[in-house]
Amino acid sequence: MKLTIANAPVSYGAFEQTVGIDPNVPDANAILDSVAGAGYAGIDLGPVGYLGTGTQLVERLASRNMGLAGGYLELPFTDHGALEKMYPELDAMLDIFEAVRGNVPGPDPRPTLADAGNERRRARPGQGHTDRSLSFNEDEWLLFQTGLRAVLARCRDRGFEPTFHQETSTNIEAPHEVARILELTDASVCLDTGHFFVGGGDPVQALKDWAPRINHIHLKDAHRSLMDGIIADQAPGTEIWAREVFCALGDGDVDIEGVLAQLAVNNFEGWLVVEQDSFPKTAERFERAKTDQVANRQYLAARGI
Repeated sequence: MKLTIANAPVSYGAFEQTVGIDPNVPDANAILDSVAGAGYAGIDLGPVGYLGTGTQLVERLASRNMGLAGGYLELPFTDHGALEKMYPELDAMLDIFEAVRGNVPGPDPRPTLADAGNERRRARPGQGHTDRSLSFNEDEWLLFQTGLRAVLARCRDRGFEPTFHQETSTNIEAPHEVARILELTDASVCLDTGHFFVGGGDPVQALKDWAPRINHIHLKDAHRSLMDGIIADQAPGTEIWAREVFCALGDGDVDIEGVLAQLAVNNFEGWLVVEQDSFPKTAERFERAKTDQVANRQYLAARGI
C-alpha cells in the first residue's frame, strides 16, 4: 500500500456547526499543530477558509510538512437551480486546492462530494437500508444523475478527480444507494467506514466489491449500540454526533483490522483520513479530542501504517 495518513478538523470538533459559533473551537494553527504533532502527514480542509486560503494555507501546511487531503461539500444534486447557486462554494474549494497543489507534500486533494439530504432523511438516520421507501424514486435518481455528472465535470475541468462520500441522514446512506451511484455515473467513492457501517453496510465487503471505484478512505470506528439507540428513540441525525457514535479506532464495532487488511489486498494508494466526528459541548471535551487523535495515529502505527 501507498497510504498517506491524514486527520480532519471534525475530529477536533471543528466543522460547519461549530466553527464561528462555539468559542471553544481551536483556531487554525492550534488544529494544525495538533495534527502535525500527532504524526499525521496531512489534514482535510474543514469549512472553507477555516485553515486559511491561498498563500497563507500553503505556508501553514508547508511549515509543518503536511499535505491537504481534500474538502467535504454537501450539494443538492436533485435541485439543479439550487445546485448552480452552490457552484461558488465548490469553486472556492477548488481554488484552495489549486493553491496548494505542487506546493505541499502528498497526493492531490480530493473534492469530497456528498448529498445535502432533506428533512425526511435527517429525521430517520441509519434506516435507508431497512426502509427503501426513504430512497429516491426513479425520477429523482435521474435528476441526481444529471446533477452529479455536472459537478464531476466541473471538478475534472479544474484537474481534480472527485470522490463521492456516503453520509448518514442523507439520500446516499445505504449500500444500495451507493451501488446506484456507481451504476448511474462514473464517480469514484470515498468509503467512510463509520458512516457506511451505521448505514447498514459492511466496509470490508465494500472494499472487496467496489475496489476499482474506491479512491479515498475516511477511516472511523462506530458503536452499533449507540446507533441502535438513536433509531429506537426516533432521534434525528444530529444525535449521531451528540451521543458520540463515532469513537476511537478499535473501541467500536467496525472491523477496522479487516478494513486495513483488505486495503492491503487491494494495494490501495492515496489518502486515508482518520476521522472521529464529535460535537463537543465543553472546553474539556474539545481538549480531549487532541488525546484521541494521538491514540488513533498510534493505533495505526502499531500496525505498521
